[in-house]
Amino acid sequence: MPRFAANLSMLYTELPFLERFAAAAADGFEAVEYLFPYDFAPADLAARLRDHGLQQVLFNTPPGDWAAGERGLACLPGREAGFRDAVAKALDYAQALDCPRIHLMAGLVPEGRTRDELRPLYIDNLRRAAEMAAQAGREVLIEPINTRDIPGFFLNRQDEAHAIVQAVGAPNLRVQMDLYHCQIVEGDVAMKIRQYLPTGRVGHFQIAGVPGRHEPDVGELHHPYLFDVIDEVAAQCGWQGWVGCEYRPAGGTREGLGWMRRGPSRP
Repeated sequence: MPRFAANLSMLYTELPFLERFAAAAADGFEAVEYLFPYDFAPADLAARLRDHGLQQVLFNTPPGDWAAGERGLACLPGREAGFRDAVAKALDYAQALDCPRIHLMAGLVPEGRTRDELRPLYIDNLRRAAEMAAQAGREVLIEPINTRDIPGFFLNRQDEAHAIVQAVGAPNLRVQMDLYHCQIVEGDVAMKIRQYLPTGRVGHFQIAGVPGRHEPDVGELHHPYLFDVIDEVAAQCGWQGWVGCEYRPAGGTREGLGWMRRGPSRP
């Protein structure tokens, strides 16, 4: 089985955020991720990680004005300085939390603009962010997100993301491959794992059931088979990353974790 990280923005929401670390550790998770750490002091988060033997493996850069609908700054004209500030803040937290990677949120395509028009700006911003992250010894990720959950998001497909990574040419820039988003937009998920994981350009996986974004044992994807595929390809290419559990439990988080304990789909 792959190594799973609990997404504390979506799991254990029956508990206050800082209590979710203990709950994840008690359920056998060795790593955590979440959307944003910025409402808490780095020292408080680091203490929770240390006290419960957890590794922080991922979080997002500040997204801009979330309440106003912003979902990242990397593709937005005129927001270059704000994007660099967001990356710098995220890297400060990554240093304090010993987190190896951060997700650079792309943002929404502004009204009246096209993705083709914004692509050079996006690539330039990613190149600068990768340079900043390299100096801090960190990896940066970009994530294709489906347009049903976030209409207008700049990046939607795996092939687009990998083409961007190749265009930027930074060794510490990789793709965050969320199988939930991939299934909604493209499908053929197992073959895409086989296609992209050996390239070295996949830095992290995330999972959720499709279409409801609940536990991965509910819905149209057969995750035990996909976990076997990840294990098989990872063994062949040496990938040693994490699979983030970024789903909304249909009931209590602990009660819904049976899928994680059932083992591989093959004898």
